[in-house]
Amino acid sequence: MIDALWSVWWLWLAAALVLGVVEMLLPGFIFLGFAIGAAVTGLLLLVVTPSLPLLLLIFAALSLAAWLLLRHRFSLPSGQVKTFKDDING
Repeated sequence: MIDALWSVWWLWLAAALVLGVVEMLLPGFIFLGFAIGAAVTGLLLLVVTPSLPLLLLIFAALSLAAWLLLRHRFSLPSGQVKTFKDDING
């Protein structure tokens, strides 16, 4: 029964949606990597049904790859510091 729950594609997409909402509430590109990993895993389950250990390995690898890609894409260039000139509350 537990193995069957992990292989449900829409459950992974629902988890991706929840993680995306959590990322909106707590920004930092941490939960977004997990959301992307869960979404791609859910879409992958439409095509194949791997075993639970392989499925978790795929999710972990996809999440790590997404997080590293987001970190590389949205990070500041080396040696730069983010500064704010205007107060957004003013």
